[in-house]
Parts: sequence; structure tokens; C-alpha cells
Amino acid sequence: MARILQADVDEVKARTNIADIVGERVALKSAGVGSLKGLCPFHDERSPSFHVRPQVGYYHCFGCGESGDVYSFLRAMDHLSFTESVERLAGRIGYTLHYEDGGPAPETSGRTRLYQANTAAAEYFRSQLASPEAETGRRFLGERGFDAGAAAHFGIGYAPKGWNNMRDALRSQGFSDEELATAGLVSQGQRGVYDRFRGRVVWPIRDLTGQTIGFGARKLYDDDQGPKYLNTPETPIYKKAQVLYGLDLAKKDVSRSHRVVVVEGYTDVMACHLAGITTAIATCGTAFGSDHISVLRRVMGDDDASGEVIFTFDPDAAGQKAALRAFADEKRFAAQTYVAVAPDGLDPCDLRLNRGDGAVRALMDAKAPMFEFVIDQKLAGFDLGSVEGRVGALRAAAPIVAEIRDPSLRPGYTRVLARKLGMDLGEVTPAVERAARGSRASRDNASPPVEVQAAGAPETVRATIATLPASAAVSLERDALMGILQYGHTIDAAEVDAALALPMQHPALEAVRQAVLTQPDRTRVGWATAAVDATREPYRSLAAELLTSSFPALTEAEAKASAFALCRRLRLRAIDQEKAQLLGAVQRVPADSEEGRRVRVALRELDQRRRVLTEVG
Repeated sequence: MARILQADVDEVKARTNIADIVGERVALKSAGVGSLKGLCPFHDERSPSFHVRPQVGYYHCFGCGESGDVYSFLRAMDHLSFTESVERLAGRIGYTLHYEDGGPAPETSGRTRLYQANTAAAEYFRSQLASPEAETGRRFLGERGFDAGAAAHFGIGYAPKGWNNMRDALRSQGFSDEELATAGLVSQGQRGVYDRFRGRVVWPIRDLTGQTIGFGARKLYDDDQGPKYLNTPETPIYKKAQVLYGLDLAKKDVSRSHRVVVVEGYTDVMACHLAGITTAIATCGTAFGSDHISVLRRVMGDDDASGEVIFTFDPDAAGQKAALRAFADEKRFAAQTYVAVAPDGLDPCDLRLNRGDGAVRALMDAKAPMFEFVIDQKLAGFDLGSVEGRVGALRAAAPIVAEIRDPSLRPGYTRVLARKLGMDLGEVTPAVERAARGSRASRDNASPPVEVQAAGAPETVRATIATLPASAAVSLERDALMGILQYGHTIDAAEVDAALALPMQHPALEAVRQAVLTQPDRTRVGWATAAVDATREPYRSLAAELLTSSFPALTEAEAKASAFALCRRLRLRAIDQEKAQLLGAVQRVPADSEEGRRVRVALRELDQRRRVLTEVG
């Protein structure tokens, strides 16, 4: 396969803002001059340690150590090859790639073909919604309050009856049966390959970037023996435990408002959005779980208690069970969690249809705290009219109150529980405190995670900024290298060269300095990331942190001036060290000797060099 010309690889990277690519998956906020931060997409964390520096096109997580450029981000998040990641970004900016030996663009393969197949299928289904056969599908949507505009907004389509309609349409576009099967668009039967979706209304399921990765389909005809809802099976690009329907449309408002509404179905998402609740999302054929929470927290920027997560559940037994499952994971959110249950057991779609958009909005305003809802669910199973029932209910509900994260809320919910039980506060408070002690003891006794290391492998400790000693000398070297990596291309090259010629006293920082020296052309796009990559282990993470840390300055101009001053301070330090050595020599040699005269001349030259540096600086 022909390789993409390196010049094109560099050009695509230079034209792509890494913050735009990362920002499609992670809510980023300012972290100082030229730096952004958010919750890391590579590991689960409570507070943001993932930093992005758009100016140099680089990201680094101070928690798990993951780092790289826009290509490595796409490769890690979407499991693309390097070529596929370059081709995707080139297509995004409309750049025509060129290949070695003048060869044509190779046929894209693997995951890229799966994305293309799903996109083609989505377009096919959309076109079929206007066909005469799709009247049943259009009527289904209309009866639920969705017109043609709503269908177009959500990309809804129709899968016609028959076994090979979609397959034939996509095969005519060059897709093979193997590709269609891998994408989950066709199934294998005794008589061969056939369309997975037939005679159904079809919703495209998209990832955070808006690319179609699968489908959800609702049956329309009584002779359809399949399930009411049929989803794409697990594929290399469709993982139902990580997919949230509607998040591609909701993500901007979710990120801006730090609020998300979790509903139970595709039509509920549509109803909420059309009613003005544009932060609504739903799972796709699976229960809401920890992977969904991780995705939502990154998009929300969920690192404090100011956000809101609202769950809507049916009041029936299945809805109550779903609420309890959600409560089990509630502690993973920093945001406050709530439950909204519509009157008369109506879901958001039926509520909008029967009572209008305002009723949907009112449902969200009438939300109840998750803790209160779960307490009510626990108490519902006990006879509170008997002493035995109240005692059993207290034992069941006390652990719920004990697990409230905010200690200022716990006394209030203790009083709520006492009121609901009809018991004295003096009886309920000790039960909650005992439950809290039991929970803490359970956590304390839990076995800590053990990091397994290969037998015979040397133990390596990742060098980071936090592992550097807190001394003035090390702080100067650290800040100077940070300034050079981040702003070296804006500073006079001779000044930076003179600073880099001076060895660092700390070995970790010296390793970074040596790597920076391997990049003589600091005007080239990506030189700093190349310097990080050139840093030997275990110091590469330190180099990445120096590149992505928030530089101590209020403005870009201040940062550049500070980086220049730090380079100058390194040079002045070297002069002062040399002068100290010469002053020691003066004490050891006769003043009127030839060596004494040479030492005095050298001291005068050092003083002159210092004056020049301080005057110019």
C-alpha cells in the first residue's frame, strides 16, 4: 500500500486544531494561557488531569500518563490505523492527500470501511422513508407527534420489507458481504446473507463526532416475529455499553449547561429535544451503566457538584428496578442526581403527545433527588404500620442515607427518613451512623489494587513534575524547559541555543534537555512533540507534562517574555557559577603570578558578559 507523503501528514496536522478533535469527546475548560483541561478519556477520574495544548498540538494526562498528538488521539479513541487517522482528518478539512511514488490513494480498509458502510446504509434508509411502502412508518411517526422535519433532524429512515434490498443497494456501491456483515448490517442464514433490518422504522445511532456507527429499529408489522426493538450487534465500532443515543446532538448543550437528562427510548429523546430539553439522551438496548457514566462525565465536565443528571423512569416495576441500578452507580457522578417520574405513568413521548411540550419541560422541573426517590422505593416494601415493618424499613434505608456524599445533606435526609418512617430522630440517627461506619470499614478492608509486573522486569518509576525536588535550582530548570517547549519557536533562536547548551543539574531535566537538542529546527511545526517523543524513558512523561502544563503567566505576551527571561536566567546562573569557581581560585594563587593575572582577567570578562545580559534583558 502506498504511504502518505510526510509533507502531507505534517500539513494535515498543522491545519487541524487538536482542541476541536478532543473537544468532541471531552468538555474542555481553560487551564491558563494556551492550555485546556478536562476529564481524561483514557481513565476514570474525579477531577480533571487531562491537559490539551492546542498551540503545539499535544495532549497529556497528568494522572495516567497518556499523551500524544491528534493522530495518536484518534488512533486510541477510535482504534484507527495511522493511515486511517490521517485520511479522516484530511477528509474533515478537505485536503487532498498525495502518496509516495505518485500512487493513487489506496482503498481505505478496516474500521474506515465500517463507518462508510453505516453512512451509506443511513442514507439508504432515509431515502426509503419517502417510498410508498413506508407509509406505515410515516404513520407510526406521525401518531407520536413527529413530522417530516423531526424525522429529517434525527435522520430517521425506513428499512423496506424483503431480504436483500439494503444489501443490493450497498453492494452496488462497492461494499462486500463481508464488510456488511462486520458492520452488523446483514445476517447469515441457511440460505445465505440477508438484511438485518426489514420492515422497520430505523434510527441511526451516531458517535460523539456524528458518525453513524449502528442502528436501532422498531417493528411495524404483526407478521414480524422479531423483537419490538432490534439494534445493531456488537461490532468493531459499535459498543452498546458505551453508546448513548442523541449525545451527538446534545453534547454542546450538555457541556455548556452541565446538565443531562437520561430517558429510556429513541422517541423519548426526540420528544424531549423537540420540547426544548436538548440535553436528553438514551441508552441503546442495554441498561445504563458505568461506561455510559464515564462518557457523560467527560462531556459534562463533571468535576464538581454544580451539574445535574436527571433520570426518567416508568413508575412500574421495571422502571423501579432501573432506578435502583442507576442509584448503584450514582456515586460515580460528581453532579447531583435526580429522578423525574411523569404523572399517570406517561413516558416523555406520550406526555408530549397528550399534554404538549410544556408538560415535558414541567416534568424536568418537578424532579426529585435520587436519594429521596430510592428511599421511597425501599420503604414501599415494608408495612410501616407495624413496629417490625418500621424497624426493617430503617435497616434497609439507613445505608442509603449513610452513602450521601455531601455531609451537609446527610442530616437533612436523616430527618426525611425519620418523618417517612414515623420514628423519632433519636432512633434514626444512630442507625444511619452505624451504616456509615460499616461502609467505611468495608472500604478500608478492601484489598488495594495490585500492579502486576513482568517477572524479572526492572521497576521503573515514571518521572513527573510532582517527583522533582522543591529547590530553587530545579524550579528554574523546570520552568525554563517548560518555556522553551511551549514558546521556544517565538524566542530568539540564539538565546534558546545558548540556554540549551548549559547542562541541567537534575538528571530527569537533563534527559529532557538532551531530547530538545535533537530538534534543531524549532520553526518546524511539531518540533516540541518530536522532542517529547525523543525523550528516553522513564523521563518521557516529564517532558509531556512540561509541554502541556499551564505556564505561569496571565497573557500570551507575558508567557513569551517569561520564557525569554528564564533562558536568560539559566545563562546568568552559569556565569555566576563560573565566577564562584574563579573567586575560589583567586584565594589559592599569588596575586602577582601569571595565573593570578589570568584569573582576574577572566573575572572581568565574566562581569562584562553579565552586564551585557542584564542590560539587554
